[in-house]
Amino acid sequence: MAMQEKEVFDDVLTSQKFITETYNTYANECATPDIRDEFMNILNEEHQIQADVFDEMKKRGWYPTPQAQQQKIQQAKQKFQNANPQS
Repeated sequence: MAMQEKEVFDDVLTSQKFITETYNTYANECATPDIRDEFMNILNEEHQIQADVFDEMKKRGWYPTPQAQQQKIQQAKQKFQNANPQS
């Protein structure tokens, strides 16, 4: 049974999230700057692929992203401002 287009996009998005998480770990654990830089370049490319897939899914209505309520935004800002005593 063939996967429908939406299922393929869901699978790709999930895979990209896993890939970026993995490359992030690799970049954090590099012993040399040259290798770290290369992993950071790869990580950036993988994040771009993930963003492109996410944007295409939003455009097709497969990943709705409702606007946040202003009250919720203010609550989140206060929560994190209070957690950071340097601000």
